[in-house]
Amino acid sequence: MPLISIIEDFHPKNDAKLLGRAEELKPVLHHTIVEPKGGFVLKERYSAEEDEIVLQDLDQLPLGKGQNLCLDFGDHYVGRVTLNLAFKGSHPDAPAFLKLKFCETRKELSENSSDYDGWISDSWIQEEYVHVDELPCTLSLPRRYAFRYMKITILDTSPKYKLIIRSAELVHETSAGELKKPLKKTGDAMLDRIQEVSLRTLANCMQEVFEDGPKRDRRLWMGDLRLQALVNYESFKNYDLVKRCLYLFAGTRFPEGKVSACVFTGNGAEADDTWLFDYSLFFVCALEEYLQETDDMEALEDLYECAMEQMDIARSLCDETGLLKKEAVENTFIDWREGLDKAACAQAVLAYTIPYAVSLALWKKDQETADRLSGFLARVKEAARAVYWNEEEQCFISNGQKSLASQVWMVLAEVVSGEEAVSLMKRSEEFNGSVRMLTPYMHHYYVSALLKCGLKKEAFDHIREYWGGMVKMGADTFWESYDDENPEVSPYGGKVIDSFCHAWSCTPLYLISQYMEENDNEKAGF
Repeated sequence: MPLISIIEDFHPKNDAKLLGRAEELKPVLHHTIVEPKGGFVLKERYSAEEDEIVLQDLDQLPLGKGQNLCLDFGDHYVGRVTLNLAFKGSHPDAPAFLKLKFCETRKELSENSSDYDGWISDSWIQEEYVHVDELPCTLSLPRRYAFRYMKITILDTSPKYKLIIRSAELVHETSAGELKKPLKKTGDAMLDRIQEVSLRTLANCMQEVFEDGPKRDRRLWMGDLRLQALVNYESFKNYDLVKRCLYLFAGTRFPEGKVSACVFTGNGAEADDTWLFDYSLFFVCALEEYLQETDDMEALEDLYECAMEQMDIARSLCDETGLLKKEAVENTFIDWREGLDKAACAQAVLAYTIPYAVSLALWKKDQETADRLSGFLARVKEAARAVYWNEEEQCFISNGQKSLASQVWMVLAEVVSGEEAVSLMKRSEEFNGSVRMLTPYMHHYYVSALLKCGLKKEAFDHIREYWGGMVKMGADTFWESYDDENPEVSPYGGKVIDSFCHAWSCTPLYLISQYMEENDNEKAGF
């Protein structure tokens, strides 16, 4: 079921000081002019067949009713488009009626968006219907798009003339800046390509905030931010952007202090009325990791109270034994896979995040809070083991379900460790059955669990197979969801609405940078 929250008369609690500081940290967007690298004409509106054309002959290509022109910009970009339009024949006696479609993948060109019937609004589909009243003209589209391919369909002109596309131009936007740390040379062509695609995924999601996806939802989500920040530390090192996002989350919250799952930033910052238990806890992780990277004591001073409040809220959602109550479990994300039981995962995420809070307390020299949190951690882990560990099966079972996600999070939380954890992760295929991991987000934590257990070969093999599977399918940026056994599956009811440049997918760069050593390729036999 989709995690949708609608709270009528929702009024976030805003902190003017924190939001003011976030505004001061607002980045400058860098702009680059990009022109198409290639083009082709589709024989039919939704046909994948094509005829290549030479771009320098573009202004000699008259287009009439029912014809399509596809422009390939050569890579995935985010920005605004301008078309220089003219005509051939008699003076136009009627407007040119155009359909413009912006596609992140080549496959989207031949998809009919009217077939989509999912639960996310189809207003996110990047299509425009435009009337051009006067020719020749320069048509500047006001919206921002995320795409590689631009498809122009001539819905109608008149018998007296045909349309000429003299030129097309994209102004690419990103706040990524210069690369501050070079990509690691792995000695493996696929891993090197995966890093390049990871980097472009991150850069195209770096706008005025770390967006989850520049096509959809164009929002600051906490689960994505945590992972984007980790990749950023291994690449662009844009610390101010991370700090700005943390201040935005702390600066606009639920009335009771909960960190929202995401924040709207278009017309002033406003917390969404969606709360996810695991995402709220990742605020604590992201703040601690930011401090480890920057030693920014101002951020600790300003954001410590918010972080500790998330821990207090989590504690209020546990019973006296440390076991999470239903409210927390029902508002936990983990992954988009339908049917995944999240009880064990939610318990483990809590155990995973408490040590980050302890570290923050020690940074703050708040020993009393650190001691209290350590005691809380012990109870949470004891409850996790007592309720979810099955001695006979030698694994964690969540309400009768054996999922890989449950094993992964229990390993990351150190509810099991040593050989017991290694044994669990070596049995990965046994658990990844009917509730297979669906998102690169969950696959990141799976690889992290493998690496935590010292299973480097298995970890890097999985990166090559899973993210490499998207590369082999032509990915310029990594996708929001991907099941290598069923590439067409979507959590939203149709792939046309999926984001094919999505923030939580960019982590292979971080994993390779942090964990791969120079001789690992030889050891792993790549």
